[in-house]
Amino acid sequence: MTHTVLVTGVSRHIGARVASVLASDPDISRVIGVDTMPPPSLTRDGGISMGRTEFVRVDLRSPDIAQVLAAADIDTVVHMSLVSAPSRSAGRSAMKEHNVIGTMQLLGACQRSATVRRVVVRSTTAVYGSSPRDPAVFTEDLEPHDSPSHGYAKDAVEVEGYVRGFGRRRPDVTVSLLRFANFMGPGVDSPLTRYFTQPVLPTVFGFDPRLQFVHEDDAVEVLRRMATEDHPGTFNVAGAGVLLLSQCVRRAGRLSLPLISPAFKVLGGAARRTGLVEYSPEQLRLMSHGRVVDTGRLEAALGWKPKFTTGAAFDDYLRSRSLSPVGGVRS
Repeated sequence: MTHTVLVTGVSRHIGARVASVLASDPDISRVIGVDTMPPPSLTRDGGISMGRTEFVRVDLRSPDIAQVLAAADIDTVVHMSLVSAPSRSAGRSAMKEHNVIGTMQLLGACQRSATVRRVVVRSTTAVYGSSPRDPAVFTEDLEPHDSPSHGYAKDAVEVEGYVRGFGRRRPDVTVSLLRFANFMGPGVDSPLTRYFTQPVLPTVFGFDPRLQFVHEDDAVEVLRRMATEDHPGTFNVAGAGVLLLSQCVRRAGRLSLPLISPAFKVLGGAARRTGLVEYSPEQLRLMSHGRVVDTGRLEAALGWKPKFTTGAAFDDYLRSRSLSPVGGVRS
């Protein structure tokens, strides 16, 4: 059976890579990529084209997305358009509108569609929050002690609520909700990857949080499988193992600057105003308490495990930025 797939968020790295790999699948007849701006060329490994992906400029907050779905007889939707940090020009309110209102419009169009049979949504493990009362490992069924109340994590919680509502209204549609750990890899540009490029890394005094990463290659493979196979449900996605923040600092060959929590928050506010690094409140909490998730459900459903561990994903990112540990010793 051939498929017609719509991928949102193709102007960003992971979304463009997902569109590219789906466009190379002979069982997929068409791939429609949508975003508010055209996707740039991917530069890893000498450049990766998006192949036969057809780009359509659409703002998900507008009703035009319904026309795209209807005109192309879309049967599979891969929603990659969540934005994790506000742009300096648009700000937080525009980010929330894009994430939440955009998802509502897209799901509304899917609900009215007679052809959509599969919906895959990118979410984040940030929905679990970061708290000193957290369990050692989150499974998909555990509720956070302190539900996120701001930023990207709060947007993702709202998005997930709308996705579950859509699933109840359209039980004939396979809905896959993917909670990704922080992306890591040569092509990833995020608040967290930018943090590790600083010459001195501020940390919260008295805390050494556990972190998990998912390599971009594994993220793309999970999304490819979910877009071409039926795996309904909610799934955590992360590389095996964990790294302490102190281990990350040493691997990156950086110096740490332990600060008491109030000073860290002041520094975060100053950094946000300069636009150099995005120290969001949720990132500050992650830097204090960390977060670890269980990925057993994903591995059982797919019969597959990520190729990159958390440590290997981080090392691949460091190599791409020519960062290395002091003295060449890993820990």
